[in-house]
Amino acid sequence: MTTTITYQNVHNLFKLNGFHLDRNDLCRVAYSFIKEGDEHEKSVGDFILDWFDNKSYVEFNTSGTTGAPKLIRIEKQAMVDSAIATGDFFDLHPGDKALHCLPTKFIAGKMMFVRSFILGLDVDFVAPSSHPLMLNDTKYDFAAMVPLQAQNSLPQLNNIKKIIIGGAKMNTALEKGLSKLKTTVYETYGMTETITHIAAKKIGEQAFSVLPNIKIAIDDRNCLVIDAPKISEKSIVTNDLVEIVGENQFVFIGRIDNVINSGGVKLIPEKIEQKLSHKINSRFFVTGIQDSDLGEKLVLIIEGENQTLEDTIFDDLDKYEKPKEVFYVAKFTETENGKVKRKEVLESM
Repeated sequence: MTTTITYQNVHNLFKLNGFHLDRNDLCRVAYSFIKEGDEHEKSVGDFILDWFDNKSYVEFNTSGTTGAPKLIRIEKQAMVDSAIATGDFFDLHPGDKALHCLPTKFIAGKMMFVRSFILGLDVDFVAPSSHPLMLNDTKYDFAAMVPLQAQNSLPQLNNIKKIIIGGAKMNTALEKGLSKLKTTVYETYGMTETITHIAAKKIGEQAFSVLPNIKIAIDDRNCLVIDAPKISEKSIVTNDLVEIVGENQFVFIGRIDNVINSGGVKLIPEKIEQKLSHKINSRFFVTGIQDSDLGEKLVLIIEGENQTLEDTIFDDLDKYEKPKEVFYVAKFTETENGKVKRKEVLESM
């Protein structure tokens, strides 16, 4: 790939649902989507027209996983550079067949389109749903999904050579199911501010490897700092606790926002949840709630009806990692891509 590729380009091998389309064709399709399309097609139409307008940037909202959604502005050329880095890292080639099944109002869905017309992919665009491969036996080279979509498509995923999964944390059961496939499956790491993923790891691996032109470090909190000059002029300081492995790899430990200080002992929910992940069938998370003696006490919150838990499920936990109480919530509040909104779940109790 060369740096002369700009957001004005549409690769001559790009196809959308079987049709070769250039820039003018895409704009005509966009108008049609906006005027006559379903809701998910209207958001595609809006994005295409935004992409080919006279501005050098696009604006959109973050997903609101860890706070209120906020409007951010990202340069189109940075999105092109991100698409090229993805193509290089995952070895994508012009003419490769791709499936687009993500909502286009979020960055991951927008980037699938950008990758498609910048890299020259032959992309099938389908309505975002929790069962994106239902009644579809097409063979694909590449697809991007959220964990729920992958979980519901396990029997069909062997029809895809490479899949990237992001947007929410995968559970152990899904990882186990994916590891049995002949498909190459990657879990990705990223956020809206990094223009989706800046790192990825194959299922079963511990460490994420960064994409081209990305440098990483940690700050004095042991949180990840991302230096991505083609994406952001400033270093991106995250709230993600990590362990750096070599120059280009890191192991995700947890979010510093979630750390629980219980009687002076700092507990990382994600580490505890990993130990419990193969012992609780329902969705769950651990968190801290106010306590007069400890300041915060560790509790386990499970989605669904009350159930009897075997004492042995806590056997792998250290002394301070064992929950003081267990609560049940009928239905977790979540973002559109399936991330649990922990704060809102707590407020609903």
